[in-house]
Amino acid sequence: MNVLVVGGAGYIGSHCVRQLVAAGHRPVVLDNFVYGHRGAVASRVKVYDGNLGDEAFVVRTLRDERIEVVMHFAAYCYVGESVTDPLKYYFNNVVATLHLLKAMLDAGVKKFVFSSTCATFGIPETLPIHENLPQAPINPYGQTKLDIENALKALAHANGLSFAAFRYFNAAGASEDGTIGEDHDPETHLIPVAIDVAVGKRPHLQLFGSDYPTPDGTCLRDYIHVDDLSRAHIAVFDRLGNPGAQLFFNLGTGTPTSNREVIRAVEKVTGRKVKVVEGPRRAGDPPALFADSKKAQGELGWKVKFPDIESTVATAWKWHSTHPNGYADRK
Repeated sequence: MNVLVVGGAGYIGSHCVRQLVAAGHRPVVLDNFVYGHRGAVASRVKVYDGNLGDEAFVVRTLRDERIEVVMHFAAYCYVGESVTDPLKYYFNNVVATLHLLKAMLDAGVKKFVFSSTCATFGIPETLPIHENLPQAPINPYGQTKLDIENALKALAHANGLSFAAFRYFNAAGASEDGTIGEDHDPETHLIPVAIDVAVGKRPHLQLFGSDYPTPDGTCLRDYIHVDDLSRAHIAVFDRLGNPGAQLFFNLGTGTPTSNREVIRAVEKVTGRKVKVVEGPRRAGDPPALFADSKKAQGELGWKVKFPDIESTVATAWKWHSTHPNGYADRK
């Protein structure tokens, strides 16, 4: 299939582009490179530099490339920033996405794969989190994702749009061959930050909260390998053939891992110590979030290749150890 990958030069999008190629599809990347990296996309993949708000440009791209399905990874995703600068998130994550959806309908493209988030559930009533739990976001980032989920439902009903929304947990790791990986500015994700401390790029790791009602007092999260996420996004293609299809899937390993366990895994994989400085809890952080992914496994035949934190950290270490300056090392 001809697939437009919006945000395809970003962390998850670039890994999905590689998986699309491996699966025999033809990805086309659209990215404005605010956070994406040109070095993350293979030279053989066609890339468009542009903004989703330019509907005429998006329509032309969809038509010229004969796009059959659109995958959307172009959201802003810093939870803390969404609290301090909510308009930035509403304009990009909601307004720009609505422009994209309008362009798709104008171009006659009615298959959409959406990168949603477990943040739509807020503080869940029960664990693990399954698809039918109430959604009550506790930060603007999660709310913007839920707003688009609701818009997709309306478009499915009114316009026959077929979509899949994947609510996933903590994306982590890097490609198995170590050629692409995580390179954010600023970097806030726990695994790359811990690696930076291990190699001496940072003096210490700030541990936000050590008094949570969890076994070791730190947050519990579900770390899902970025390639496992990508394979699920592709596995859903066959389910988008029915006009108006509305599909929702949670994606995670189902295994909760504490912040301290992640730090220990980084120390074991790298063979180096990670200095930790404990601090107060961070606003908007639920004590525990981990997935029930039985629906995706049953309906899509999706399987997790990286089930434990150590194997995921090992792929991240392969990327960071060979690209200490991220994609700047590939220029």
